[in-house]
Formats: sequence, C-alpha cells, structure tokens
Amino acid sequence: MKPSETMAQQAFLAKQKRRRHFVLFCRVFLLVFLLVLWELSARVGIINDFIFSSPSRIVASFLRMTADQSIFLHTGVTVFETLVSFFLVTAIGILGAVLLWSSETLSEILEPYLVMLNSLPKSALAPILIVWLGNNTRTIIVAAVSVAVFGSILTLHNGFRTMDPDQIKLIYSLGGNRKDILTKVLLPGSVPLMISNMKVNIGLCLVGVIIGEFLSARAGLGYLIIYGSQVFKLDLVMMSIVILCLVSALLYQAVAILENRFGRP
Repeated sequence: MKPSETMAQQAFLAKQKRRRHFVLFCRVFLLVFLLVLWELSARVGIINDFIFSSPSRIVASFLRMTADQSIFLHTGVTVFETLVSFFLVTAIGILGAVLLWSSETLSEILEPYLVMLNSLPKSALAPILIVWLGNNTRTIIVAAVSVAVFGSILTLHNGFRTMDPDQIKLIYSLGGNRKDILTKVLLPGSVPLMISNMKVNIGLCLVGVIIGEFLSARAGLGYLIIYGSQVFKLDLVMMSIVILCLVSALLYQAVAILENRFGRP
C-alpha cells in the first residue's frame, strides 16, 4: 500500500504545483495584456493619452523623477507615515481591547461610542485635525490612526470575548487570577487574531495616510496625486497610483510573512 500511497501523494503534489504555475501564468498574462491594451489604445487614439496617460508615459515620468531622486523622497515619506501609524494602531488596538476585556462595565459604556466612531467617515475629520494640529506630519499620522484604530479595538475585543470558558475555569482551578488568564491564555492564544487584524490595518493606515496627504502634506504620494491633478500632469497622478499599488502589496506581503512565521498554529 505504501508505494501506491506515495505515488498518489506525488500525483497530488504535482497537480497542485501545476495549478500554482497556471494561476501565476494567468496573473502575469492578465497584467501584461491590460498594459499592452492600454498602451495600444493610447497610441492609436482610442483613448486620450493626455487624460488617461499610458504605461510608456508613466515609465518616462518615473525615470525623470528617479534621475533627480525626488520619487524616493515622496515614496519614503508615505511609507514612513504608514508604518508609524500602523504601529500606533496595533499598540492602541491591543491595549484598548485588553482594557475593554478587563472591565465588562467599561466595555458596555464605550462600545456604542467605538461603533459610532468606527462608522464615521474619517475624511470628515481631516479638516478639523488640520485646525487642531496644524499642517504637518503629525496631522497625517493622526488621520491615518483614526481610520483603523476603532475597528481594530472592536475586532480584537470581540475576539477576546470568544475565548474558551473552560480555559478560564482551568486557570482559576489551578489558583490563577485574571492576570494569569491574560498573560498565559488570552494574549498567546490571540496571536493569530492579532496578526490577521494587522493585515487589515496596514491597508487602512495607508488609506488614512493618503487622505491626510491630500489635505495636509508637502511631500508624499498623496501630495503628488493632488499636485498632478491640479496642474493636469496625469502621468504623475497615474505613476503615483501605480507606486501606491506596489507599496500596499509589499506592506501586505510583509505582514503575511509575519503571519506565516508566528500566526499559524
């Protein structure tokens, strides 16, 4: 039976490998097809390349900004603001969820307000933050934190509440207290939930940073998008959007690697 099982396993693994290669091929083919279609449409006049730009114009714009190294400044500013806001959201989210879990009364009091703040369109807060904090990087980071932090607290708190009650009884039966439940059961057992929540937060923080840069920035990819649209440099706008897509994918993949390393049982 073992030889047949080995052959079956090998056939299954080979099938899975072919499927992964097929999926990768389709992804690359679809991307190349869309880029070629976009470029040809712009060259033959189906679309106006001044308004819709084209891959070649985007590359030319990127090379110009690479030559004077300005693109690295703007990209670095956006990535820095996103990472700072992400770490703040992660820390505040875990701390807030622990505080709500530690006090059921506090949870019942604050939960409606957290739901309300989480549902509030954060773009409405940006002009107020500029008045309160000024036109600076701090405003952008606070705007980004406001986009993700309330949902993060609610998600983690709801996850904490679903902890197995039998584990709690076991800790108490062994002479433990609520601190032991928190440090030995709740937090270690919630690592997959925390990292899964981080995968959502990294994208939300990037969105919040761009919202902040739209209104309060002198550098960054959001600033380039607004500046390019104001002076009708649509190549600059499209290039910034493409770079944003790449940055978001890389940041998400970084958290996914962290999940594979620590977040899976």
